[in-house]
Amino acid sequence: MSIFQVIQIITAILLIVVILLQQRGAGLSGIFGGSNDVFRTKRGLEKILFIATIIIAIIFFLISLAGVII
Repeated sequence: MSIFQVIQIITAILLIVVILLQQRGAGLSGIFGGSNDVFRTKRGLEKILFIATIIIAIIFFLISLAGVII
């Protein structure tokens, strides 16, 4: 097992955990007018989890890409 695979597994687990820690939103029901807080500002822990999700997803993508190239 290469170092890329180990880092990719760890990143995948972190991404799953961060996604599961986020609050449940309206999901796709907001498209059909079922959500009043679509434009609500993220604050505190919610904002940190949102940014962490984006960063971990980008890291996961880059590691996956590096694993394919190398």
